Amino acid sequence: MIEFLNSINHWHWIGLGLALLAAELLGAAGYLLWLGISALIVGVILTWLPIGWQLQWVSFAVFSLTTTWLWWRRQLSSDQKSDSKRDLNQKHKQLIGYTLRLDQDLPAGKSRIKIADTTWSAYSELPLLSGMLVEVTDIKGIVLFIQEKK
Repeated sequence: MIEFLNSINHWHWIGLGLALLAAELLGAAGYLLWLGISALIVGVILTWLPIGWQLQWVSFAVFSLTTTWLWWRRQLSSDQKSDSKRDLNQKHKQLIGYTLRLDQDLPAGKSRIKIADTTWSAYSELPLLSGMLVEVTDIKGIVLFIQEKK
């Protein structure tokens, strides 16, 4: 086994890197991308710098962990930024500013209104008349705060 490991040259690493990148194209969802790039880096280093098989594998492991960690950090910060702008399944972001015409009179205080296909608890400081244009100004839990649209 040691003889085989000693016989590995830069072409083997470049071939491994290209094979990993080709396997990534088949749908590995990014798992093999950084391993393939790391194998290519080891192959390029081995082209100019003759290093033993132990250091080759340690270099491959370090490059793989480093590139994967760097990508993970970049993707995590990108995901956190995009999550704050995302409205999907976040009704409080979707409904604030929503305008509707009332189909019934609402007394001051707590009442119920229908928005689309859902009935919501609503709170208004003033009584609102049927046909009036109202706007959702805030949401606390499942209670919509509404007021007359100005």
